[in-house]
Parts: sequence; structure tokens; C-alpha cells
Amino acid sequence: MSPMWRTGTIRLRPGYTFRDSNGAATGTADGDFAIEGGYVHVRVPGAPLVQVVGAPAVELITYTEA
Repeated sequence: MSPMWRTGTIRLRPGYTFRDSNGAATGTADGDFAIEGGYVHVRVPGAPLVQVVGAPAVELITYTEA
């Protein structure tokens, strides 16, 4: 089964971070995401790798339905 990718904003709880395109830590990312087995896979634009966080690290996800 392929993950369902959506585009939106992911905000993490305090103490958790993503890496942006410059390698700096950030608590919020705009990009593509997929939820799979209790984890959120995130493609931050310009970052070289998909980043994965556990669902408890996520504070809020927003996206627009197609």
C-alpha cells in the first residue's frame, strides 16, 4: 500500500524539530506529508531527506482538501 501524500503545514510540540533546507532546526514545516503506522513522514522543500516523526511529537497538521 502506498502512503497518501498531502501538502500542508505540520507543527511539532515544543522540544521536537524538523530540519529546514539550510539544516536549521524549526518546529513548523510547510511541505508534503504522509501518515503511516503512527508516524508522520514529511518532505520539507529543499531538504535532502524525508523526515519522520512519531505521532506524539505532532501538535497540529493543517491542509486543504482537494
